[in-house]
Amino acid sequence: MERGGSREDRLKSLLAALSAGLILWVGGAAFAQDGGKLSVLCAADEAWCGAMQRAYELKSGVQTVMVRKSTGEVLDQIRREKNAPSVDVWWGGTGDTHLQAASEDLLEAYASVHEAEVLPWAQNFFAMSGGQAAGIYAGALGFAYNSELLQKQGLPAPTCWKDLISEAYRGKIVTPNPNYSGTAFTMLATLVQLFGEDEAFSYMAALNRNVTDYTRAGSAPVKAAARGEALIGISFMHDAVTQKEAGAPLVIVAPCEGTGYEIGAVSIVRGAKNRDEARRFVDFALSPEGQATGAAAGQNQVPSNAKAVLPPGAPDLSLIKMVDYDFATFGNPEERGRLLLRFDTEVHPPSQ
Repeated sequence: MERGGSREDRLKSLLAALSAGLILWVGGAAFAQDGGKLSVLCAADEAWCGAMQRAYELKSGVQTVMVRKSTGEVLDQIRREKNAPSVDVWWGGTGDTHLQAASEDLLEAYASVHEAEVLPWAQNFFAMSGGQAAGIYAGALGFAYNSELLQKQGLPAPTCWKDLISEAYRGKIVTPNPNYSGTAFTMLATLVQLFGEDEAFSYMAALNRNVTDYTRAGSAPVKAAARGEALIGISFMHDAVTQKEAGAPLVIVAPCEGTGYEIGAVSIVRGAKNRDEARRFVDFALSPEGQATGAAAGQNQVPSNAKAVLPPGAPDLSLIKMVDYDFATFGNPEERGRLLLRFDTEVHPPSQ
């Protein structure tokens, strides 16, 4: 993924340029052009949502309203507003949920000028969506534990999914809720693919005894582990890397049995009021400049554009044992709904 110089040198140059742009934005140069507002629902980390908003406003001169929600909450809103959408773009969040929206005719097809530059996994995803969602980043699922707490409590270090159901970790794990979090639904689908459906739900029921909190945001569990509020957090590995780079005593684990991964996506909402501007936003999101906003915000996902710089902290996906994640099956609305109902019935009823 390197072009013209070392990865680190190119990253420094891009981040310097982006930082200079943010200074100009703060100085009031963001709204250089007249025009309406672009409305974006963001399912990435809060820091990245803000960085992307500022960078796009600087680039375009268009005022952008960016609201952060979990992936499932975004899908719910777009469904509710199907006949009168208030949102133009859905940016970030797990790809299987974007595929579900595409299957429900909630999105609009668009081929960006940068689509030819993206890596094969993103090209495949774009084709799978019928051209209605574009892959912007990838990341592997895993968990992280707080090494200081582990040592203080004299507990063994977990290395596998099945380690997490040990009584040693009773009341010490935080994980997201798949009804709201794309991260958690990726976990559910991953376990079904690894173990088979019945064994996966038996596993999650056992894991539930060790879980103290089901969060709405996918990155919240590793943030809790970083703060010492939980021993173990289940999230995408790049979210744990961000916390570790900030100084948290985290050990990041790619589970020994294998794990799933996400393709984060961007989509235009069908019936968007600002369609032309939405298309320009998608172009920016797929450009090397737009994808550099992730590293600028401390994020460590693998960008989809082959010309983009890989953040130094991004996990090397080639070294992680991965399942052949079935985006088509788990992006199907009926399959997703069936699995979520089974989760609510057998693992964690909504009243709990």
